[in-house]
Amino acid sequence: MPTMPLQDRVRLAVERAGLIPAGSRVLAAVSGGPDSVALLRLLLALADACGFTVAGVAHLNHRLRGAESDGDEAFCRALARAHGLAFSCGRRDVAALARATHASLETAARRARYAFLEQAAARLKAGVIATGHTRDDQAETFLLRLLRGAGASGLAGIPPKRGPIVRPLLDVRRAEILAYLARLRQPFRTDSSNQDRAIPRNWVRHELIPMLARHVKGDIVDVLAREAALLRDETELLDRLALDAGAIVERRGAGPTVALDAAALAGLPPALARRVVRRALGKTGSGRFHGFDHVEQVIDLARSATKGSRAADLPGVRVERNGAEVVLSERGPRAPRRREAFWYRLAVPGRIAVPECGCVIEARARRWSAAELPLAKAVSAGGRRAVVAAKAAAGGLAVRSRRPGDAFRPFGMRGRKKLQDVLTDRKVPRAERDRVPLVVDAADKILWVGGHILAEEARATARTRRVVVLSMRQSGRKGREA
Repeated sequence: MPTMPLQDRVRLAVERAGLIPAGSRVLAAVSGGPDSVALLRLLLALADACGFTVAGVAHLNHRLRGAESDGDEAFCRALARAHGLAFSCGRRDVAALARATHASLETAARRARYAFLEQAAARLKAGVIATGHTRDDQAETFLLRLLRGAGASGLAGIPPKRGPIVRPLLDVRRAEILAYLARLRQPFRTDSSNQDRAIPRNWVRHELIPMLARHVKGDIVDVLAREAALLRDETELLDRLALDAGAIVERRGAGPTVALDAAALAGLPPALARRVVRRALGKTGSGRFHGFDHVEQVIDLARSATKGSRAADLPGVRVERNGAEVVLSERGPRAPRRREAFWYRLAVPGRIAVPECGCVIEARARRWSAAELPLAKAVSAGGRRAVVAAKAAAGGLAVRSRRPGDAFRPFGMRGRKKLQDVLTDRKVPRAERDRVPLVVDAADKILWVGGHILAEEARATARTRRVVVLSMRQSGRKGREA
């Protein structure tokens, strides 16, 4: 074990990597387990010395373990109260989300957790979100991705910082965490599902790593974590090269569809070609993992000289060779199904992340004058912004998914029209219609079909004095979801 006290080592890591700039407000993501509880205690201990503020504690109840999950929530709430911190709690049916998206529980939980954390950070005006990932987590992630056939980017593991997310404990071992909490006499929660070896990460943690430790000289966790760090440095260089190559290879992209120049892709060195393909697969919005064999299938289609169309189905992605292009698009299920329904309250002013749609919607109030009517018409007839008369939003706003029977009066039209007909007219693919966010009023009437068209009843007129400006943007992998 390192001789430097844990608190000093974490402070050094924070300062060297610039994880938490002085003056920042930091949100601590706390599950109740030992790693996240130790994270909170260390942040509190370092706040004054490092010049940041702990803005609060965020906890997402995944609703996977019944009373045990509720107990975790209660514990985290009490922990925040004991330290005089704001507490932001969310609840999400992760099992239902996993079924709806055909993802593993771990993947669904991760997506829900990060979407919630960025919402909580926005509410508490925190610019930094700290999570409790440790060196052991890094080693486990390395092995999991190695077994799945990930390339160097995947094997680079968990980064210390990505966007607003920072991981101050990434060089700390789990055993050190437990010793630290024991010295503080700080209790924590134990997740019973961590013993379920049917879950790949648990199998790696409880069986594979101990087996490797018995047969490998040295500390296997440190060996794997160092390997991830080396690959991360090399990945940064190759990513810059792939970004330049991608600008040449990518011919076009519309929403979740990306077209690649087959000849240009086939002409790249293999390492660059694989990175360009991985970036393109990430843009399809499928959110699925793609291993070495999947990437090679795309490259093989680019190299093929066969005329006509050839295709391959990857997890969540359809790949087709159409003439001189290889086209990647999100692949729907073979049988029609509806995505998971969603509903979120939208404050004015405020922002809300809608992970089901991969977007962030913002509402802000402002004064209005008749001179701005041309602007209102331009943005409300279509696009990613809309101007709503404040009186239409007076009772409150929400963002939800479509429902059977939805209808409204579109901007500039006289009569009501079924939502499905509007989406058909606007050439929204059937598989994407459940991803279109609807902004509704307190009576659940549609005010704005996000990214498409405003309701006529919500339009600003010459007599309007105050409006709510709605905007929508993709959150993406690096997007700020608030």
